[in-house]
Amino acid sequence: MDTLSYKTVSANKATVDKQWVLVDAESKTLGRLASEVAKIIRGKNKPSYSPHVDCGDNVIVINADKVRLTGKKWTDRVYLTYTGYPGGQKKTTPRELKAKSSTLLVERAVRGMLPKNRLGRSIFHNLHVYEGAEHPHEAQKPKVVEL
Repeated sequence: MDTLSYKTVSANKATVDKQWVLVDAESKTLGRLASEVAKIIRGKNKPSYSPHVDCGDNVIVINADKVRLTGKKWTDRVYLTYTGYPGGQKKTTPRELKAKSSTLLVERAVRGMLPKNRLGRSIFHNLHVYEGAEHPHEAQKPKVVEL
């Protein structure tokens, strides 16, 4: 009987406690919001964090159309994508992305802060972004988090 034996408990898929979290993005700065959401999705705010396991919560972001960017970033920041073909580099600004769908802005910012591997791609599915204040996840009883 080892009474002073401390065991390191590593979380796995079966022992992870996943919750639903609601974040209101109204009048929040995009990068600051995205970094906090990425920490919650990754699970770094929990004491049972393991870097190789999806131990984060499911995050619902509402009012994504009311997110802020400081300075002249709406027009001066440029997002580059490359199709893989010669001459296939495309440029877009945050204003053009918001015109398509304002959820793309938040999703792109959070995705850039997640790991670039299989785990990061699977964790990204735990993010649910909506333009307005309505969302279809009321049955999960999300906990409201102030950032």
